[in-house]
Amino acid sequence: MTRPTLLIFTKAPRIGASKTRLASDIGRTEARRMSRRLTAHTISQSEHPAWHTRLMVDPPSLVSATLGGLWPAQVERRPQRGRSLGERLANAMADAPPGPVIFIGTDAPGLHRSMIRQAVCNLGRNAAVFGPASDGGFWLFGVSRELRAPSLFEDVRWSSPHAMEDVWSNLPQETRITLLRQLTDIDTWRDWQLYKQSQ
Repeated sequence: MTRPTLLIFTKAPRIGASKTRLASDIGRTEARRMSRRLTAHTISQSEHPAWHTRLMVDPPSLVSATLGGLWPAQVERRPQRGRSLGERLANAMADAPPGPVIFIGTDAPGLHRSMIRQAVCNLGRNAAVFGPASDGGFWLFGVSRELRAPSLFEDVRWSSPHAMEDVWSNLPQETRITLLRQLTDIDTWRDWQLYKQSQ
């Protein structure tokens, strides 16, 4: 199998522009601090020779920034392109090297490198893998080379309890799908409290 590409979708932790729902609970400065913490954790778990890691950066104007070392210089960076999340995911997939593609965000503090390895191991021919999130979305989505298509992200109700269900329904019926462990995405202070209680 061709080495997979891991695409990490990340926003620059900026006051008032990142973790806006969390900011309404704990304030913009604390939300920015939490965003940096989650991003640093995700990147620390995401580098491995078994796959190629690429940061998909928003806003595009900061693609060359290091943000005080938060975005490591050795990790390839590309700007996110597209108006909607579906467009940005489809464009990132189209621009990725040949082979399987795995998408993750920077919202899941329970992420561990072993989970990404599990996803990689399950991406054989005509296969897909989901890491379900407790809110109905997903913290990871991966597809084999054969299944790469922009139609995967069409008519998806993003930021809703139906996001994973909608992407799943866009896969061919014969697709072999693997489910990883469910994790909590941190979008609100309540999410963070529930995550801490589960540890």
